[in-house]
Formats: sequence, C-alpha cells, structure tokens
Amino acid sequence: MDKKTLLLVPSGGLANRMRAVASAWQLCRQTGGSLQVVWFKDWALSAAFHDIFEPVDPQLLTLREANWFDCLVYDRPRRRNLWLPRLPQRLMFDRIIDEQEVTPLKRAGFDFGAWARNGRCYMSCYQVFGSFPASSYREIFRPVPAVMERVEANARLLGTYAVGMHIRRTDNAEAIAKSPTRLFVEAGLREMEAHPRLRIYLATDNEDVKSELRAAFGDRIVTPSETASRDSAGGIRGGLVDMWTLSRTHHIYGSAGSSFSPMAASIGEVPLTVLATDGD
Repeated sequence: MDKKTLLLVPSGGLANRMRAVASAWQLCRQTGGSLQVVWFKDWALSAAFHDIFEPVDPQLLTLREANWFDCLVYDRPRRRNLWLPRLPQRLMFDRIIDEQEVTPLKRAGFDFGAWARNGRCYMSCYQVFGSFPASSYREIFRPVPAVMERVEANARLLGTYAVGMHIRRTDNAEAIAKSPTRLFVEAGLREMEAHPRLRIYLATDNEDVKSELRAAFGDRIVTPSETASRDSAGGIRGGLVDMWTLSRTHHIYGSAGSSFSPMAASIGEVPLTVLATDGD
C-alpha cells in the first residue's frame, strides 16, 4: 500500500455509498493521495459493484469487490464480526475513522484533509464529508448498459416537461410520518396547472401509492410495472433505473429522511423539493 493512501469501505445503501465514495475521491484529489475502495455486498446493498456500475476509471481510483480476506481485514469492525478486523487495521494503518465517528467529527469542524495528508488511512463511511461538484457522481458512477437502456426508454415517455416524485414508504418511518401522499398529489396538480403537457415519473416502493397517483393523474404517470424490491441485484438495478430517470426530469419532489432523491437531483443537477408537513 502506498505511503499516502486512503482505503475506504463505503457502507449503507446505494446513495449513501455513492456519497461516501465521491467525498473520499475529492479528499484524495485535494491531498494528492490515492484512493482504494473495497465494496462489500451485504444486507444493506445486495449487489456487487459490477452488477450495477461499469468499472471505474483506474485513473480516478481503484475499486474492488470484497473477498474473504477483505472480510477478515478491511470490513467494518462491529458486533457481528466480533470486532476482529480492528486488530489488523491497527497494525496496517496510521489513522482510522469508523462510520459512527464521521458525524461527530463533522460537527466539530474536523479537518479531514489534514488527517489524510500523510500516512496510510482507513475510513468506513455512509455520508458526505467535505464538498465537491455534483458532476463528480457522473464522472465516477456509470450504470451498466442494462440499466441505461431502461432509463432511455423511460426518458422517451416523459415528453417535453416532466417532474419526478420519489415517495418512500416501507421501512422509512420519517418519510411515512412527514411526507404523506397528499402532498405529492397537491404538487402534481400545481405542476399540471403550470404545464398542461406534464408527465410524472413516479419512483416508489409501495403499490398503493402507485394506485393513488394513477387515480389522480391517469396516463401522465410513468412508473415501473414491477414491484420495487431491494433484496437482489436485479432489485438494486431497478432502483438505479429510478434514480437515473429521476435525474432526467425538470424538478424532483422527494420524501423526508431519504437520501435517494437528493442523489438523483445531484446526478442531474436539477431542483429538488422535499415535501414534508408544516412544522417539520
């Protein structure tokens, strides 16, 4: 391993991992270090990197799928692995930041650049740290052709003016409590009044929401026919189709507490409005 290297283990779901990788990449650009990313397929994201994205340009960073050795040495130390990777990490790295430390460090104004400027560093992370242009996401992450074919097919259905709606349900309590479906219907009616040719791309993990939006907007709704699932590589590819299609719209309406729609807005550099009840 080079003397000035950051080894990153991105964690969490798809958008969380993308934010962490882009943050680490920008950090290494600023410090002149090299970035190595180890991608773990786990319960939070049931897809290998190559299942959903094209290989990353090696001039930007190096990325590999985790193997058994990585699980022993580079995985995030936690209860399920008895914190065993911590010992080799302490021997191999000069500086270590675990995922649960990132938020307190950000709040304290920690200088991540100074931390990474010298030595061998290890970080696990699921969020943004530092700043970087939104175009970084498009530079690093290129969905596989099977995903982009579906994105292009969706885009052809969106006409001259389309908004995107990401209505998160299932296990996201904040989105359920703060972002009721009626807010999206109201936003759609306002958009329809201003844009008579409106089309709406709907990304949701709830079939009842699809029915409600279709009842309100009829054939203006463009949405996948299959039930959303995130427990397989195919399901993750479906989520990626949603994300990249949302990024092709003119305005995105998102749910509270979700990183998915902010990521889509960043990829497309389009306006985002998070719909939430008053006072929240």
